[in-house]
Amino acid sequence: MPATTQPIPAPPRLGLAGIAIESSTFTPYRSGADDFEVRRGTMEILDRYPFEPPTADYVGILHARALPGGQLDREVYEGWKAEIVEGLAAAMAEAPLDGFFFDIHGAMSVVGLDDAEGDLITAIRAVIGPEVVVGTAMDLHGNVSHTLFEACDLLTCYRHAPHIDAWETRERGLRDLVEAAARVRDGGPRPHKALVHVPILLPGEKTSTRIEPAKSLYARIPELTERPGVTDVSYWIGFAWADQPRCQAAIVAFGDEAEAVAAAAKELATAVWEKRHEFEFVAPTGTFEDCLDQAIASSARPFWISDSGDNPGAGGADDTTHALAQLAAREEIRADQVSALMVSLVDPATTDAAWEAGVGGRLTARVGGKIDAREPGPVPLAVEVAALDESATTGRSAALRVLEADPSAGPSTDPTVLAAARPTGLTVVVTARRSQWATASMFVRLGLSMTGFDVVTVKMGYLEPEQYAAAADWLLALTPGGVDQDLLRLGHSRIPRPMIPFDAEIPAPTAADVVIGGGA
Repeated sequence: MPATTQPIPAPPRLGLAGIAIESSTFTPYRSGADDFEVRRGTMEILDRYPFEPPTADYVGILHARALPGGQLDREVYEGWKAEIVEGLAAAMAEAPLDGFFFDIHGAMSVVGLDDAEGDLITAIRAVIGPEVVVGTAMDLHGNVSHTLFEACDLLTCYRHAPHIDAWETRERGLRDLVEAAARVRDGGPRPHKALVHVPILLPGEKTSTRIEPAKSLYARIPELTERPGVTDVSYWIGFAWADQPRCQAAIVAFGDEAEAVAAAAKELATAVWEKRHEFEFVAPTGTFEDCLDQAIASSARPFWISDSGDNPGAGGADDTTHALAQLAAREEIRADQVSALMVSLVDPATTDAAWEAGVGGRLTARVGGKIDAREPGPVPLAVEVAALDESATTGRSAALRVLEADPSAGPSTDPTVLAAARPTGLTVVVTARRSQWATASMFVRLGLSMTGFDVVTVKMGYLEPEQYAAAADWLLALTPGGVDQDLLRLGHSRIPRPMIPFDAEIPAPTAADVVIGGGA
């Protein structure tokens, strides 16, 4: 008799949606719709992935992504949530979903909500039901609340900071979701999962995987995932610049064997606890004044300084002037004995005035300090427009060469006022949109170079790969701002206690701390 051919199972049907932003609750900035890139529909959403998604029948609804910022406007969030829920309801009416990929960052804050991702996935679960397999792939600086853990079957996050594996993580998350969704659809079991919270809340600048102990802690993950019955293990640092009960470190594991998954999660959580007093900053630190003293005195060129308290990549307003004022006042820079670059401050008014003046034009302006107006506030400067550019990332931008002139007369483009002014060694970049200057190509667009100045001050925390490669030496300035590295200065009041660094000691994880789920 001829052999019978088994039919090839249809690929699982997966929904795609999410809102991705990292939000400081300590910055005065409020994130709105204009801060986001919004994609709708299957092709637009899949096009953001620089890899070939695993085979599935995808149904894309809405994905919104933004540079880190402040809390998201509640009305904007509710509108996108409603659109996602309605889109998924329509998709479910057409045909059942086998899986759903929750594409998020994990540290979104929304005005009036303590757990924005938990609120969103709860609304989604109410529509897709309990049987659909849900997976998520997150930033390791996200938070895993009990609500998020209970609503998701598979949770994974990055294993590197800086995040060189962001797309690799999403690919891994999608691959595991497609496999699990197909298995459950065909009658197989859901993955087992385990969560252990560790009451440690540290900035990314103390937990970079470039240095110990994070380097070795994350290096343990591949071995844990190779154990029988364990598919994935992840370590979330948590998000330090939000004052919410969910903000703390978390370990999540999932796989086919309940005991192996729980043991892996507890083992890594215990390893983190054992290193709880060993986390240090990724670079030497000091006040900005101290860092500038060292940079000017050093023979290393270029010497980079991170204005870390106002890092827009963590949610800072991107316009505090603590560093700018000191650069502008420094005698060696004023005399053009030391060249210095400050990049960048968001200041649409100054940027527009520079565009009106044109390249070579001279004007005075009050730069920065318009969102986060803490001391010293807007800095009066006389400047010459060195270069102009416009891009989707920055909006309009301008490189401004600071002049040695009296700016007290107020904004002016009268050439007679500034014609005799002498250029100093300071160049300042202003932009219309909050932006993080992490790549060489952004500098080149304004005719600048990452290595073309003696001292480069950038609104960053730890340096991203291209910045790190460009710096001959660097320091992390502990500057004030909405993402202050000195967490005790910020005034957290709603996080669980005890917690490091707010308390001297925390208890070791026990079996009672392991939250288990899945497997049904």
